Amino acid sequence: MIPDNREDLLTRVASLYYEYDHSQQEIAEQLQISRSNISRLLKEAKQKGLVEIRIHKRIMTLPVLEREFQQRFGLQQAMIVDQRHATDLEQLAAAGQLAAWFLEEILRPDDILAISWGTGVAAAVNALSPHPLMRTEIVQMIGSVGSVSSEIDGPELARRLAKKLGGKYHYLHAPLFVDSQNARDIFLEQPIINATLNLARSARVALVGIGTTEPNASSFLRARHLTEAQVSELRRQGAVGETSGKHFDIHGKADFDINHRVIALRLDEMKRIPYVVAVACGLHKGRGILGALRGGYIKALATDAPTAEAVLREADLD
Repeated sequence: MIPDNREDLLTRVASLYYEYDHSQQEIAEQLQISRSNISRLLKEAKQKGLVEIRIHKRIMTLPVLEREFQQRFGLQQAMIVDQRHATDLEQLAAAGQLAAWFLEEILRPDDILAISWGTGVAAAVNALSPHPLMRTEIVQMIGSVGSVSSEIDGPELARRLAKKLGGKYHYLHAPLFVDSQNARDIFLEQPIINATLNLARSARVALVGIGTTEPNASSFLRARHLTEAQVSELRRQGAVGETSGKHFDIHGKADFDINHRVIALRLDEMKRIPYVVAVACGLHKGRGILGALRGGYIKALATDAPTAEAVLREADLD
């Protein structure tokens, strides 16, 4: 019997062919459809993302080091890429792939996923395979950075991720940084912004990056939200990194005035999200990663081996 709904028909044909190993002729006879139509339906199922054919390239990891991170920092999952001769971009892409596989394991149909911004988040979004039947709602948890490449800013990442996961996306119609706490409070009073942040608070999963205050490596310096002098002052005050726009010190404490100018979920709100997955690579991010781990802001981490080893060395010294 042929299903009435087109998508149900595509799913039925694809399931019989790929999961139950029926030949196209057998499916045609079972559904009383011509064999040429079965071929076209299989092609359409691929085009619509109902069928995913994936070739798994092996990514070398360090299970012993991963277990140490999980035990030492109370992580749900640690994913550490062991590709020491790879370029920085290749390391980041591999970490993004590991994070994407972890997301595919934990996501459930109709979940809400809160998203931040940056190259680490983009690496995971790029690596994620299409799962249009998940119907995942994607919501920005921070305002738009605006002055960086749109490919790594929150709105574009939210749109692309929602397309892959078959759900709606919700923009946070606000900038990430404003001039004062008073200006931030005015934005937060707006119903549409309040509603979006409330939706982010209800997320079961969050995907974030981790930034640094190291010279010439601060994301907000590159985005021209902060000057070199302001980043230097943050370092002098003890800030080592940030996640979702909120800065913290090596112990994870986030008592910095700049955080009162950020339109985003608070760090204590982010900590209440059941799964917070971070992607961060590079030695310059080591202290920032350690601060985020000690603050309990992330629950899963994808990084590279040299960075992970640097984090442990820093933890032993401090």
